[in-house]
Amino acid sequence: MTVRVMLCDDSPTARTAMGRVLEADPAVRVVARAGDGRQALEMLAALPVAERPDVLLLDLEMPVMDGMTVLPLLLRAQPRLAVIVASALTQKGAEASMAAMRAGAADYLPKPTAAGGGVRDPAFQAELLAKVKGWARMRSAPPARPAPRPVVAPPRAGGGPRPRVIAVGSSTGGPQALAAFVRALRVAPPVPVVVVQHMPAGFTAMLADHLARLGGPPAAEARDGETLRPGHIYLAPGDRHLLVEGGAGGALVARLNSGPAENFCRPAVDPMLRSLVAACEGRITAVILTGMGSDGMLGCKAVAAAGGTVLAQDEASSVVWGMPGAVARAGLAQVLLPPDQLAERVMASFNLAGGVA
Repeated sequence: MTVRVMLCDDSPTARTAMGRVLEADPAVRVVARAGDGRQALEMLAALPVAERPDVLLLDLEMPVMDGMTVLPLLLRAQPRLAVIVASALTQKGAEASMAAMRAGAADYLPKPTAAGGGVRDPAFQAELLAKVKGWARMRSAPPARPAPRPVVAPPRAGGGPRPRVIAVGSSTGGPQALAAFVRALRVAPPVPVVVVQHMPAGFTAMLADHLARLGGPPAAEARDGETLRPGHIYLAPGDRHLLVEGGAGGALVARLNSGPAENFCRPAVDPMLRSLVAACEGRITAVILTGMGSDGMLGCKAVAAAGGTVLAQDEASSVVWGMPGAVARAGLAQVLLPPDQLAERVMASFNLAGGVA
């Protein structure tokens, strides 16, 4: 499958640079380049149906018609178009990215800084191509699919101790997967939920706000030294590892640090899971969602060895089946399901309404 991409950015330099990165991959073709939102709409209407883009990379700050204004118009013209918004690595950029996702954008892409190597940065190039190709595959799939069935192994029989914490790890495609998971938590779980999403500093606070607006459990960035409360979601801040340690009276306490990156990431899922195994004596439900790489796999090995539960996202619903795929191939996942059904499994483990046994 050749992925067709439209670029919409007011900078000719950015359009050229991004186009080169994309077309270096033989499976990607840039079909149009627009300098503002109005031009993007006109180009989309003029393209033959067979040449219309699968994915549109959309700058948010442009003259004539900006990204937030044109976004709903693009989706009205082509409802299954996957729009990935590009924003600056600032709090304002993060806030705009989350607002765009609430308005229908599929994903976000922080613009690389010159100090970080710009578009020549291999990590940026890998993320760009993974998101473009992953969302194109997702949107080209039939809208309705049969409900996936649990695979790998059935859930462990009841009777064991209930988990003391739910730990979630995600990366590429994670914000949308996390949103689906949180929306499906129709009853706040009676334990804390800790989340590591691979994301730059500044963006995680906006992601927490985005999740808090979904009508599920309250969500916020974790603060060093705070006691984790049942029914609350705590996100690792960008560029800080989130660890959990035992406190007085059996409480769980968040600890943040700037230790070395693991799996090229900070925050990373593995150190969070290792700390939880020690703090909770294995009474953990780990949920691994879409993402590149294998972060979380070694942590899930420790969780499983300690008697905890490991759940992972299925390939069909994952933008990138790297992290959950690594867990599945290691034989650690008790089920592979879409994020909303994973949430139902979690709810069922506490006998909460809406869960499925």
